[in-house]
Amino acid sequence: MTPPSPPRVAVLASGRGSNLRVLLDYFTVDARRGSAVIALVASDKADAGALAVASEHGVDARALSMDERHEASLLALLVEHAIEIVVLAGYVRLVPPAVVRAYEGRMVNVHPALLPAFGGKGMYGGRVHRAVLQSGVRLSGPTVHFVDELYDHGAIITQWPVPVLERDTEQTLAARVLHAEHRLLPRVVHALASGRLRWSSEGVRGASLGMAPDMVFALAGPDALEQAMDQALGLT
Repeated sequence: MTPPSPPRVAVLASGRGSNLRVLLDYFTVDARRGSAVIALVASDKADAGALAVASEHGVDARALSMDERHEASLLALLVEHAIEIVVLAGYVRLVPPAVVRAYEGRMVNVHPALLPAFGGKGMYGGRVHRAVLQSGVRLSGPTVHFVDELYDHGAIITQWPVPVLERDTEQTLAARVLHAEHRLLPRVVHALASGRLRWSSEGVRGASLGMAPDMVFALAGPDALEQAMDQALGLT
């Protein structure tokens, strides 16, 4: 009996594509993780580094039309590529409502702070980390959530706490959060693609943080963070 084909994933990105590189490595370099295929990369910016990363890896890369046809053209592009899961990886545009509805429970976004704080329109990149530092909170970290019709508003899938240190700048905090983000996002996509994670009208099923912050901070060794995330998301 022929095994089912892995789900086809589209990645929407506006920037340099660092999360895209991680996703491509996760699902293509290690054969054990062939639970999804990155089949399309699209961007609202024709010069986005993510499009170049996609081309380097032989993935179809498209610059999106941002005119009045945007909603219909994006949906048609996803259908054309038989996309089953959509990942927003540093995508700063609001996804059109028709696309959100078509991919309800199959579209996720990663945000570089612990939502619902420090989210919403205009909250991306350095603006997020600046707001975190100005607030005086002692924890930040990436959030992965399902996408709805509002910025950074859909059901939260999981979060990973990262300490905010007294000596932090926007750059040092961003680097620490990104380190966790690069490890969390592909694992959530893996969980969604493999059916371990699902969304229903009653909320998220099958994923949770699973660790207290003090346990996370105590992790040691090069693979400890990855192993902890695998365990928390049920991938072990």
